[in-house]
Formats: sequence, structure tokens, C-alpha cells
Amino acid sequence: MTPAAAEDLRARREAIVKAHIEAEAIHHSADKTLATFRHPRYEVPALATTADGAEAVRGLVGALLAAFPDFHLEVKAMHNAENAVIVECTFGGTHQGPWAGIDPTGKHMQVDSVLIFQFEGADLVCEKVFFDHGTILRQLGAVA
Repeated sequence: MTPAAAEDLRARREAIVKAHIEAEAIHHSADKTLATFRHPRYEVPALATTADGAEAVRGLVGALLAAFPDFHLEVKAMHNAENAVIVECTFGGTHQGPWAGIDPTGKHMQVDSVLIFQFEGADLVCEKVFFDHGTILRQLGAVA
């Protein structure tokens, strides 16, 4: 791949990641989030969850946005790898609906996270979300 082609691919991938984050954290839209994928897939190790396919991803994103209707995400840094874009960020929101087996607490949570957006060429095929679940549980008052 020529340097110009590599830079074009990098720019296209970053644009998809930015559109994906905007769909989730600004528009709060599962449908817009789904539209950023060629094949929708989330892996969330902290919750032992994999959502594979449009309906599973719609359910996962919909549950997150219902539980945290003011969900927000701040990008701290973006890094490019051979087949991925890696995002360091902080996300949070106010717990207004059931999430991960926890009834709503009305409390705000905020946690640092790393998102790995996996690509095949210019197509987004998976987002892996890494965060400290214990931090969220403590902030929501679910654990001491």
C-alpha cells in the first residue's frame, strides 16, 4: 500500500470511529450506531458479553442508552494500528434504568475506558470495550 493509500485508509477509519461515537454519545441512537458497522459486533469483557449481529447489538446499545439516557463519552486519544483504531476515553452517565442486573440508582458514573475498533479494510466489524466494572459498581452504590 502506498503512503497516500495508507493515509486515506487511516482517515476513513477515523471518520467511521468518530461517526460511531457521535451516534452513541451525542445522538443516543442505536440505529445510527449500527449503520457504522459492516457487521455489528461488540465484545465487553467486563460484562462477559458478546453481542453479534444487528439485533444483539441494537439490544446492547439500546439497554445502555435506556439505563444512562445522558450517556456521554470524551475522547482523550486516538491511535491507529494495522487493523484497528484504539480510543482512550472517559464515559459516563446517570443511572436511570436497569443495567447489568442493577436497578436504577439515580447516581452518576464515570470511568476511563479503552475502545478497540476492529476493521477489515475500511469496514468496521467489531468494537471491544474495556473498562473497570468495579469502579462503576462502586459509583452506583452496588458494592462497598
